[in-house]
Amino acid sequence: MTERFSFQITATDGRARTGVIAMRRGDIRTPAFMPVGTAATVKAMKPGDVRAAGADIILGNTYHLMLRPGAERVARLGGLHGFMGWDRPILTDSGGYQVMSLADLTRRSEEGVAFKSHLDGARHLITPERSTEIQRLLDSDIVMAFDELVPATSSRDVQAAAMERSMRWARRSRTAFLDGGAHAERAAQFGIQQGALDEGLRRASADALVEIGFDGYAVGGLAVGEGQEAMFGVLDYAPGQLPADRPRYLMGVGKPDDIVGAVERGIDMFDCVLPTRSGRTGQAFTRDGPINIRNARFAEDQGPLDPDCACPVCARWSRAYLHHLVRAGEILGAMLMTEHNIFFYQALMADLRAAIAEGRLTTFANGFRDRYLSS
Repeated sequence: MTERFSFQITATDGRARTGVIAMRRGDIRTPAFMPVGTAATVKAMKPGDVRAAGADIILGNTYHLMLRPGAERVARLGGLHGFMGWDRPILTDSGGYQVMSLADLTRRSEEGVAFKSHLDGARHLITPERSTEIQRLLDSDIVMAFDELVPATSSRDVQAAAMERSMRWARRSRTAFLDGGAHAERAAQFGIQQGALDEGLRRASADALVEIGFDGYAVGGLAVGEGQEAMFGVLDYAPGQLPADRPRYLMGVGKPDDIVGAVERGIDMFDCVLPTRSGRTGQAFTRDGPINIRNARFAEDQGPLDPDCACPVCARWSRAYLHHLVRAGEILGAMLMTEHNIFFYQALMADLRAAIAEGRLTTFANGFRDRYLSS
């Protein structure tokens, strides 16, 4: 039987790494992009098509699933994998970001965060222990520690207090995970580094997480409006503050050029709603940059979305047809645009893995940026 969790780096190129995370539900090739299945579905995609695109793992959301249909209900129905028809690994985020950004009337304390649901106004309390319990009920493969988020524009004192509380919550999350019985014997848990744009705070956070001891580590608190230059400034040092023999996950990123730059700086895992959200709103990602298929210039364009793309959408349907579907509000338009975008992201990850393995990442990354950003 495959062991609970392992990470093997098979090649490096500068600070970039490629390798394999081995788990009981399957291997995860890194660098990896996780399509977001917020409410037990990657929107507009069937699970088999997500897998066919090349995804080894998807992300589910603790906050949304605890509110609807409820973690206890999912557990009674056999867990998230069977419920949604995805038999490979699932990472669940802790719900911390959504609690802070979506819920009404949040109240933070050392215990946790009290809030009203954005769906029906019902009152809830989520703590490190409850977040971990929900993820266990979902039968998550990679459980995230519960953390506190504050805007990057906050004062250093506010950022420091939030980071320190997040580290106390990380320890409580770890204890709750290890007390999880059989689930802890088959799942993994990642801690989340915080500290906004401050190198000293991020060092203190990394040191605290390593002292607690996690299977992997996330760089949190980025991609929240600080801009690519500032994000890359943090990524110039933050991954190196985390253990080199464990996966490094950059949460909520991102745009294709963000991913390429982050891989160059040592990041192994990514997630973002961008490919699915963009697909539903008529934006397609191509090697020549993103395009808005609603634009009138595509109304009689018989070419594929991306002439270099091997996805089923580009093999069968024209820009003109997709323009028609999206402009007409047809559901198939959202489905096909999303399918292409998911394929595009997975192809990008495959290209990055191959470039690292062959020692040509700089050439690939520079060529990708020159073409993608020239539009």
